[in-house]
Amino acid sequence: MSAAWISLLACWLALQLTGCASEPVRGTWRPDMDGLPGPDEAAALVWPARPEPARYAWAGRLTGEPELHRPEPAGGASLWRRVGRWIAGLDGADEAPLQLQRPSAVSGDAHGRIYVSDAARRAVFVFDLAGGTLALWERAGPGLNWVSPVGLAPGPDGTLDVADAELGWVVRLDARGEPRGQIGRGLLQRPTGLARDPASGRLYVADTRAHDIKVFDAAGRLERTLGGPGSAPGRFNAPTHLALADGLLYVTDSLNARVQVLRAADGAPLRQIGSRGLVLGQLVRPKGLAVDGAGRIHVVESYHDTVLVYDDQGRLLLPIGPASASMPPVARFLLPAGIWVAPDGDVWVADMFNARLARLRPVGHGASPDDAGATSR
Repeated sequence: MSAAWISLLACWLALQLTGCASEPVRGTWRPDMDGLPGPDEAAALVWPARPEPARYAWAGRLTGEPELHRPEPAGGASLWRRVGRWIAGLDGADEAPLQLQRPSAVSGDAHGRIYVSDAARRAVFVFDLAGGTLALWERAGPGLNWVSPVGLAPGPDGTLDVADAELGWVVRLDARGEPRGQIGRGLLQRPTGLARDPASGRLYVADTRAHDIKVFDAAGRLERTLGGPGSAPGRFNAPTHLALADGLLYVTDSLNARVQVLRAADGAPLRQIGSRGLVLGQLVRPKGLAVDGAGRIHVVESYHDTVLVYDDQGRLLLPIGPASASMPPVARFLLPAGIWVAPDGDVWVADMFNARLARLRPVGHGASPDDAGATSR
């Protein structure tokens, strides 16, 4: 066999053992994926702390392949894998599991998939808990990898929009993670947060460097621009994350230390949530935000490693996650970034420097946001 054929065989086998970006890892998510430290500590993983009635409880964490049980391959597959590792010079080397490094945003779709952008891994992780798969989407286009994927906006048709802050545009992926088009190329300076209206197909893009929100129609054409630099209502200073709910657009106005609420139809400013300061409920470095079915607004305050929960009028209900002597380390955030509320009400937090997704479960809320026991009254 010639040296060229041996080289080609080595490359092919190396691809087989490392896997293809478009092919998911399959297995069964382990029942112990919750990562609870033990019965006594697990009982303490609630917010607010006892004796107050619990409103949120720790429900687990996801890091990636470590929580996915994969059966040993058949003897033939295992043999070829060993041969491939020997030819590629990897025999005896540890295989690094596929897992999160620096998750920055999280979202999900109606098909039960959870998407996580990871700027350090330069990829989008796709967790399918019901289907038992974990996929890694690394391509922003033919021969083009992601540079800094950030914002995520799933569509009702199984597509996913991904904003790459460094490339400077939004990529639309199909249900298999294949790039199918670009949005905003040449129009966006530094796209970060995304929100897609499932009814109209409009895509709202936070352009952080331009200090505005650009709105694209269903065909990807620029429809209008909201805001611009400034601190007045409806103006922005480095907007980052977005959320869309009940005809309202929520914008993390990061360097103005607030969340602005706009009417999505025309961008008219309605109110703001939070203000600059160190008092509980005020903001220093707000990042991700999400709105649940009862109108509660969840804002990641990354400076204090906390999620702040407000009612629909912007009144603080409670903080989740501030470090305290009574809280086990497993439930403490470390520079959290993104957040998403699933259809079942569970709250998923992209806990960046803990390299994981943290899962929080609401308990005892009832139908009204006011039932959460406001801490600001």
